Amino acid sequence: MKSLGKFGGFGGIFVPETLMPALEELENAFLKFKKDKKFNSELNELLKKYAGRPTPLSFCENLSKKLGCKIYLKREDLLHTGAHKINNALGQALLAKYIGKNRLIAETGAGQHGVAAAAAGAKLNFQTDVYMGTKDIERQKLNVLRMKLLGANVKPVDSGSKTLKDAINEALRDWTANVTNTHYLLGSVLGPHPYPSMIKFFQSVIGKETKKQILEAEGRFPDLIVACVGGGSNAIGIFNEFINDKKVKLVGVEAGGAGIESGKHASRFNDKKLGRIGIIHGTKTFVLQDKYGQIHNTYSVAAGLDYCAVGPEHSILRQMKRVHYTYATDKEAIEAFKILSKEEGIIPALESAHAVAHVIKIAKTMKKDDIIVINISGRGDKDLDQIGEIIT
Repeated sequence: MKSLGKFGGFGGIFVPETLMPALEELENAFLKFKKDKKFNSELNELLKKYAGRPTPLSFCENLSKKLGCKIYLKREDLLHTGAHKINNALGQALLAKYIGKNRLIAETGAGQHGVAAAAAGAKLNFQTDVYMGTKDIERQKLNVLRMKLLGANVKPVDSGSKTLKDAINEALRDWTANVTNTHYLLGSVLGPHPYPSMIKFFQSVIGKETKKQILEAEGRFPDLIVACVGGGSNAIGIFNEFINDKKVKLVGVEAGGAGIESGKHASRFNDKKLGRIGIIHGTKTFVLQDKYGQIHNTYSVAAGLDYCAVGPEHSILRQMKRVHYTYATDKEAIEAFKILSKEEGIIPALESAHAVAHVIKIAKTMKKDDIIVINISGRGDKDLDQIGEIIT
């Protein structure tokens, strides 16, 4: 491999030998085509005319008045398929086409990555199989239907916690058995190298647009950027362009579930007892695990944040103290979901509502002219059945 894909002491490649040729092929293709004019032209055309980029940066007049500072939303919820996931899905699917694969496999939790993979597969003529935990299938029925309509085969996973972790396990098993014709379209900045760096590349369009748009709107960078963090691709996507500007504070918000003390959450960084460095799904990062190293089952009202590990680059950004990582509980996220919907007429995904919840919590510490950008990584249509059961 040209690079071990390390982020300080995190990242790397921890996979069976059978997968090494596929990872080497993928790395070589990525390094070649990310600089290729034809590839980038084709990808930009797909992002613009199929996905709907650029997404707007929306000023929240009502919420800003309510909270006492300037709040902008980066509107990834307005993309085709309803979330930032389509950026990466189109990038990887196009790369797989250039390599000569004819089948895509993917994992999904909230279903948004599964829908994006299914749409990219349909658009670029791939057979597409999506692995999804049966618990997530039950709470994300709308997205399951969307995937099927888009021509994907949804493969239920009934092992373990029946959520995202287990869907990734099954996808990796499939890929190991079918590397010659199959590309594993991983959905977040997780997994073995080159996935974290490659997916960051495809998601960095979010931060590039945000930088240009906030300068046009305010003439300066924001004081604070906030994004939810499951695996963490939407957060890396918007943070990346601002990492070197130390005046911009960056905050990632994990799923606090029923509270850290309860043990029912998905907060890898904020649970000092369960959150420790470990190796899972091919990478070294922070993982929720018991004292014996067994994976601790996670919990969140937001299926897309319900995962036991975090992308390795987030681990180094935390270690460097460049990004502050906090959490929002289910209760706080649901309240934020309702507030943004009522105040601005924008229904966020429950995942994104965690970021909104943090801003609502800390707004009283901000000044009137301080600027906050929240990455609204997805829209909340998928969550309405679940929310309806909770708030009625």
